[in-house]
Amino acid sequence: MADSDSLETPAPRTGRDSFTSRRGFILACIGSAVGMGNIWLFPTRVSAYGGATFLIPYLIFVVLIASTGVIGEMAFGRAARKGPVGAFGMATQTRFGSKRPGELLGLLPVASSLAMAIGYSVVVGWILFYLVTALAGGTAGYTDASQFSSLFGEVSTNNFFWQTVAVLATFAIVIFGVGGGIERANKVMMPLFFVLFVGLAVYVCTLPGSGAGYAYLFVLDPAGLADPLLWVFALGQAFFSLSVAGNGTLIYGSYLSDTEDVPNSAKYVAVFDTLAAVLASLVIIPAMATAGETLSAGGPGLMFIYLPNLFAGMPGGSVVMIVFFAAVLFGGLTSLINLYEAPIATVQEFFHLDRTKACFAVGAVGLVASLLIQGIVSPWMDVCSIYLCPIGAFLAAVMFYWVLGRDYWKREVNRGRTKPLSPAFYPLAKYAFCGVTVFVLVAGTILGGIG
Repeated sequence: MADSDSLETPAPRTGRDSFTSRRGFILACIGSAVGMGNIWLFPTRVSAYGGATFLIPYLIFVVLIASTGVIGEMAFGRAARKGPVGAFGMATQTRFGSKRPGELLGLLPVASSLAMAIGYSVVVGWILFYLVTALAGGTAGYTDASQFSSLFGEVSTNNFFWQTVAVLATFAIVIFGVGGGIERANKVMMPLFFVLFVGLAVYVCTLPGSGAGYAYLFVLDPAGLADPLLWVFALGQAFFSLSVAGNGTLIYGSYLSDTEDVPNSAKYVAVFDTLAAVLASLVIIPAMATAGETLSAGGPGLMFIYLPNLFAGMPGGSVVMIVFFAAVLFGGLTSLINLYEAPIATVQEFFHLDRTKACFAVGAVGLVASLLIQGIVSPWMDVCSIYLCPIGAFLAAVMFYWVLGRDYWKREVNRGRTKPLSPAFYPLAKYAFCGVTVFVLVAGTILGGIG
């Protein structure tokens, strides 16, 4: 993939709100990809499937998905200059003469994005509560995991205030648009996310016993590569971590300049998303090793019960907890911003509302719905991740690679590049990536989730 001359090359205006710099676009895409999967699931997968042994298939699938799904959604969005509904409609109109079938299919990834945003709003509310509690010293007297378990049980069913604050904070950013809100926020929050996690990783490295965690993390067991489930879970982790679902990456691509090198941007997103996951592992796995514990549980329990309990017993644990939840909050907010953007853009496009009115409409729906699902967040998110996300990714890939076809793909993917992308990527995307989306859907259904 060819590199561009400068990360700060200004993007020409297209009459539609857009990113003002290449760096801002890349950071926004990284922000959309970096989320809870990197923090509360990736370390668990790495721990369960042999450290570096898991990283090999994971990196293979990251390269495959970034080179096909991420590139395709970015280029598709830029070509259409619209969100999923408008982009899908453009595809079917170009091929079949009618945009209605595409627009109807495009509603699914938009609904998926809104549903994910609703569930994520609850989680970001939890994170905000924990950060404020840690800052106020509210967990200073806690001595065992049962106390954190009780705290999480309470907040996970009754956190109306901080959840409302989380949603309002998100819309206070997106209401200022792509360049003035989303881009500026990601330029601040994403660097801070990485700086804080690097700081945590350095601190954990100094703790006695952390070496056992590093030894496990970087040990390769070739025999473990024969386990089919290792490859299945590595694929699921890569798929969901890169945020391909026919909505977020596509909508950000729609704000992209024609001078942007899409494959090169996809490369940066893949690299930094993987770096975020590895950084989380470099904090969590050695930290567990310092306490002589085995990382056996992921999900909310890891982040809101076991890790806080572990931090509480560390030297300077109260500061560590504050830094951890501040970093996680930045990752959660950048993902939440991206998830709400697709429905906001759709409301703007099809109801001809200005951005402020669209934000108020979507924000009201998101806030009310998120307050209503506090007790069922886990099954809600399972439905989104197991069914809606793979279906959205599959539909976007079919529209771009099958409906619009090779000539269209070749022109749009290579727009802004000095050297054309290898023709081999087209069949890889058309067949391998579409097959991956179907496999993720089927495997997730059978296993109850793989990412």
